[in-house]
Amino acid sequence: MPITSDPAPAARGLGTTDAATSAIEIHGIGKRYQITTAVRPVYDRLGESLIRGFRRLFGTPGDGAVNSKIIWALKNVDLSIQRGDVVGLIGRNGAGKSTLLKILSRITDPTEGYALMRGRVGSLLEVGTGFHPDLTGIENIFMNGAILGMRRAEVRRKLDEIIAFAEIEKFAQTPVKFYSSGMYVRLAFSVAAHNEPDVLLVDEVLAVGDAAFQQKCLGKLGEVASHGRTVVFVSHSMSAITRLCNRGVVLEAGAIHFDGSVNDAARRYNELVFGGDQSAGGRLPHVLYQEGTPDHHDFAITRIELLTTSSQPMPVVHTWDDLVLRFHFRARQHVRRGGIHIELRTAEGNKVLELSTQPIANVPMAITPGEHHADLRIRRLPLAAGDYLLSAGLVIPKVEWLWQMPDLAGLTVHPRDIYDSGLPPALPSTAVAVDHEWRI
Repeated sequence: MPITSDPAPAARGLGTTDAATSAIEIHGIGKRYQITTAVRPVYDRLGESLIRGFRRLFGTPGDGAVNSKIIWALKNVDLSIQRGDVVGLIGRNGAGKSTLLKILSRITDPTEGYALMRGRVGSLLEVGTGFHPDLTGIENIFMNGAILGMRRAEVRRKLDEIIAFAEIEKFAQTPVKFYSSGMYVRLAFSVAAHNEPDVLLVDEVLAVGDAAFQQKCLGKLGEVASHGRTVVFVSHSMSAITRLCNRGVVLEAGAIHFDGSVNDAARRYNELVFGGDQSAGGRLPHVLYQEGTPDHHDFAITRIELLTTSSQPMPVVHTWDDLVLRFHFRARQHVRRGGIHIELRTAEGNKVLELSTQPIANVPMAITPGEHHADLRIRRLPLAAGDYLLSAGLVIPKVEWLWQMPDLAGLTVHPRDIYDSGLPPALPSTAVAVDHEWRI
């Protein structure tokens, strides 16, 4: 079996020390997907049947044609994680992080290789899986707890704590179909987080929920780690990774790019984000972010462009440049009063800039179903030279996040000697370049 419990480690050639201390052993894991697209539809319409008959009559190609493509999401991954390690698994979109966690969670099997897991395994991959909309919050707690492997007595013992953590005391007896998306995610995370596995696998589950609840979730994960349990944490937020983890593993193109201290891993990740080939995969130099495979969320930012004030591509930005950030976003539902919120942080996680349509700028914005874009015009960008991380989200102001992605894109600001001093302001000495004047 590709994923197994501990079957006599010594018999597999593993040293007794490794067997006693390792919680996860990954040997030569590879995952291959075959993407096949058939031109012929499964369900025919009259027009499609007529077209296919025409092709058969005149011998034209296309009827029943199949396009097939092989993609390796992971290739020859070897990794050993010790008991008590808190490992940050980081990498760009499509690097293979979620695929690896799904293999370890037994959601999918590897194409090659195997993994050995020791102890009880819990996963926080897609919170809320298994919730029934017609059941109340409490009923879903018991049902979801059973799915996660919790005994009924264990759920009953933790019931009040789960409800309090999710902040749904007034709605515990209400069917979850009446919950807001924030309430739904809070409850789902709370149930999964109060499971007590030996190994906890956590994907980017904090993309929704308000900022206060996100901090509570990170605190809960830190509490789990402090009790000596093994945690594998996938996130694009380097501030969360460096706060929680003692080790970092960087994946790139399905292979391990770096494995070492969490601070060194964060630096390697930033090098990939800032210093990689921006034109790879169809990305242009002025495109800060491009959605890969569309996700399942009802709301999402799909593309971020860096433009001049005349809407031309701007591949390079300097301190005090005028610029436009164009946010393309998708919505499947209508929101009467929504907004866009962004933050810019240094690579160390220090916030230097926060902007939003409302309430900060107080610009009314309704979100309607479809594809849209909004432009943020910044005059005289007040950032010193250096590398910054851009977080962005769609939000109902002061209520909840509709969609949020920490450290979504990288922005490099190039130096300019704005003070004519021979010393252009730059990180790490300062992050802010203020237009000012001295009088002595």
